[in-house]
Amino acid sequence: MRATRRANDLPVPGDGLPTRPQRTPKSADESRMGANARLHGQGIAFSLAAILVAASSVLLERPERWVELTAVAVAVALFGVPHGGLDTVFARQLHGLRGLRDWSLFVALYSLLAAAVVGVWLIAPTVFLLGFLLISAVHFSGDPQAGSHRVSRALYGGAVIVLPAGLHGAEVGELFGLLAGTGAAGLVTPVLEALALPWLAALAMATVAEAGRSPRTSLEFLAVGALMFLAPPLTAFAVFFCGMHSARHILRTFDWAARPGRWPMMATGLVPTVAVVAGGAAIWWWRDDVPFDAQVVQLVFVGLAALTVPHMALVERVRFSGWRLRRGDADG
Repeated sequence: MRATRRANDLPVPGDGLPTRPQRTPKSADESRMGANARLHGQGIAFSLAAILVAASSVLLERPERWVELTAVAVAVALFGVPHGGLDTVFARQLHGLRGLRDWSLFVALYSLLAAAVVGVWLIAPTVFLLGFLLISAVHFSGDPQAGSHRVSRALYGGAVIVLPAGLHGAEVGELFGLLAGTGAAGLVTPVLEALALPWLAALAMATVAEAGRSPRTSLEFLAVGALMFLAPPLTAFAVFFCGMHSARHILRTFDWAARPGRWPMMATGLVPTVAVVAGGAAIWWWRDDVPFDAQVVQLVFVGLAALTVPHMALVERVRFSGWRLRRGDADG
């Protein structure tokens, strides 16, 4: 005779009842290992892609200018802007924003900072260009793995700004001219050209120094150096910004926020991303008399600068805390 099953007995294989494996919550160590594995995979994928693009830039014929500009604009819109859309996650987690009043104030302050950046571009383009390059280098220095030396981080972040002028100084000057005028370009470009080779040498030393601690970080340094020095400036920036900076920020935000699912978080960032892209399209239509090259360069980089300032104001403390800062810590 079969024994009577008690209500709290687990199903026994073979007794005709289906079995379902019990899912146990992940420990902090398991979550950390999973996050590190994702970052490791992203770093390897970016490094291989960056080295491939760098090599292709040397060996293959460059596409027409309008094709490159269009590809850069589309890539930044689809794969670069979305990481800033996740600023809503930081606002909610760090400052406890909930109701309509909170979010209205947040959008107003965010928009005010962005508008102030555009105002600086219109009134003082040289100041805009210098400030944009500086804050970009600082912001990008947060990409390497935790534990990287501060000097190595500074060289890494600055490489994105300085190295393109090494082999492509004339093109960098032209792009700066489209963005901020020939006066600003004439002031900044020669400085970057003079710094490019010494910066490349220093980055190479940092790459060797990081190899003993983290081979993956060393590979990323190598890839960024090769990409930014060899590839055309706009292509190099798009590959770095989308494949390294944006992708890494999204992965870190997923793990930092500790939400139960990634799709809800992606949906959270979708609304501001769509709003930014729609706003860019409206500005393009409104300024349809501006030449194509200048239109793309100004829309992409003034737009990124305008978004970077409020983005950094919200996110940078978390980045510099090693992604450990939480609500409560942020208020202290």
